[in-house]
Amino acid sequence: MAENLPPDNSTNLPPATDPRNAHVLVVEDNLQNLVLMARLLAFIGVQTYEWKASGWQVVEFALTMPRVDLILMDIHLPHEDGFEALKNLRAEPRFARTKIVAVTADATQPTLERARAAGFDGFLGKPIDPDKFPSQITAILRGEQVWDLGILN
Repeated sequence: MAENLPPDNSTNLPPATDPRNAHVLVVEDNLQNLVLMARLLAFIGVQTYEWKASGWQVVEFALTMPRVDLILMDIHLPHEDGFEALKNLRAEPRFARTKIVAVTADATQPTLERARAAGFDGFLGKPIDPDKFPSQITAILRGEQVWDLGILN
C-alpha cells in the first residue's frame, strides 16, 4: 500500500533538491541492498552518496560529509538500530531538518506508524521495488513524503 502525501510544511523540511545535486547517505548493513540502491540512485542522476554499514557513530560519520540532503536509513542495523540513529541525528542541529527515510524489510503497518511517530520523513519497505524506487526518491527530494510498505504488502 503506497501513500504519497503532499509536502507537510509543519515538518520544516528543506527545499527541493535536484537528484543531480543531491548528497545522499545510505545507512544499510546488507551489501546487495546497498548495490541496488546505489545503482538506482545513479539512474536518477545522484552522483554523490556515502555508505555506512551500521547506525553506530552515524552522526560522526555524517558530520564528515560536506552536505547531506537525504539519509536512507535501514531500521535493523548492527550496534545501533535505525530508530536510535535517527534520534541521535535529530539531536545534532545540522541534521534536524535533513530528510531521513526509513528503508526496511520490517515493512508492517505498526513499524510504519512507529517510524512516523519517531520522526522519519518517509518509509520504504523492502524489498525495494526497482521500478518505483527512482520516482520515490525523486519525490522525496522534491519535498514530498512517501510512505510505502512495499511490494510484498
